[in-house]
Amino acid sequence: MSKKTFTQKEISEILGGILTVVQDSVIEKVAPPLLADETTLALALGEDEIANLASTKAKAALVPLGVNLENITTIEVERPRLAMMKLLNMFYEGPDTPAGIHPSAVIHPEAKLGQNVSIGPNVVVSRGAQIGDNTALLPNVYIGKFAKVGSNCLFHPGVNVGDRVQIGDRCIIHHGASLGADGFSFVTETPDNIESARKEGEIKGGKENQKVFKIPSLGSIVIGNDVEIGANATIDRGTIENTTIGDQTKIDNLVMIGHNCKIGRACMIVSQVGIAGSCEIGDRVVIAGQAGLADHISIGDDCIILAQSGVTKSHPAKTVLMGAPAVPRKDFLKRMKYLNEAEVMVQKYKKYQHLLEDYEKFLNEDGKI
Repeated sequence: MSKKTFTQKEISEILGGILTVVQDSVIEKVAPPLLADETTLALALGEDEIANLASTKAKAALVPLGVNLENITTIEVERPRLAMMKLLNMFYEGPDTPAGIHPSAVIHPEAKLGQNVSIGPNVVVSRGAQIGDNTALLPNVYIGKFAKVGSNCLFHPGVNVGDRVQIGDRCIIHHGASLGADGFSFVTETPDNIESARKEGEIKGGKENQKVFKIPSLGSIVIGNDVEIGANATIDRGTIENTTIGDQTKIDNLVMIGHNCKIGRACMIVSQVGIAGSCEIGDRVVIAGQAGLADHISIGDDCIILAQSGVTKSHPAKTVLMGAPAVPRKDFLKRMKYLNEAEVMVQKYKKYQHLLEDYEKFLNEDGKI
């Protein structure tokens, strides 16, 4: 594989930046200023990195608009993080995906493969499954019966796609993700403790030898275009309806999405988030790490749920939530202010507590109380 190189002018044109040339040079890689050498474009997107340019060996740097430096070529950009994305794509080398079918792959005769697909070692494509053009399935991927995978997708090793799951175009699924396991859905012969607690607010005695029956999952999953799903994430199929994931949504590693959930478009769901069954998440919602959402609630468009929040009820659009149970951020901060004020009052009480006790003792001895 040939090494990618670019001139400073080429990089500036692709990024739409402003180039100030001190000395032209060929760029072979990108790195933070302190790790850069003469063939590196130093990434100095924040104040600390900009300060480190004084000690860098790099001859060129990517900097925010308006940063003027001497003795080093700069490429100034208006949106540094967006420019970084474009830059890293220029140097990115993806996994090897040779066209064709590896001899160890198992392809059912009734499966349909598109043009220029790459099927790696030990891949299984089941009966009636469809794989779109230019899609790559890396080693040990499993595609279930009648599943449909779009064009230009990349499935990393160990991805498991269940029966009838539909995945759009240009999706990236990372190692070990499970799409289409049965939903966690069960029922008991007679009302159980959960039903009692929901109705009465308390548990009125468990029942010995209670039997728990599995409710089959007849639905599946429908995933839109340009979706990315992280390593070891799990999305359960619906009970009757489909679980759905909207276009452009990005799901981090170790996220769990329950059965019947409806996730909107362009959402960002961060690692270790758990979304219980039958939740409806609007468009452009951000859910930060380790947040948990109770079942059967709805979250409006453009909401932000901060890390480790416990969301127990529905919230309207454009709400910033935090805490457990989660409340709007301004309410949470107000409560924290009251708690801090209460702590100050407690400390003051403790400071003068002995005086109050002495005064009560005096009143008792005087016979007044």
